[in-house]
Amino acid sequence: MCTSIVEIARAEGMAKRGDEWFPLAQTVVAYDHARHAPLGDVITLDFINTALDAGARAGVELTLETAKELRAALDRAIAAAEYEEAEVRGKGVVLRLARTG
Repeated sequence: MCTSIVEIARAEGMAKRGDEWFPLAQTVVAYDHARHAPLGDVITLDFINTALDAGARAGVELTLETAKELRAALDRAIAAAEYEEAEVRGKGVVLRLARTG
C-alpha cells in the first residue's frame, strides 16, 4: 500500500553525485516503501535539480527513527547557527532594566 505522503520544498545549496557537484532546486520528502534499502517503509529525501538531467539527484532512504534523530540534530544545529548569526550581526538578545522612580 502506497502512503502518498509527499512534501516538496524549495532548496538552495549543492549536492554531489560521483565526483561532481550540482546546484539544488528542490527537496522531496516522502514516506513510502523503500526502493533500495532492505527496509519496509522509509522516509525518503531526494535533493534534485529538475533543470538538469535526471541524474541530478542525491537520494537517501532512512528509517523513521533515524529521520527523527536527523530532525532533532537539524533543530539543534539550526538553533545554534541562528544564535551564532545573531551574535555576529549584533542582534543578540539585549536585556533592558526598567528604571523606577
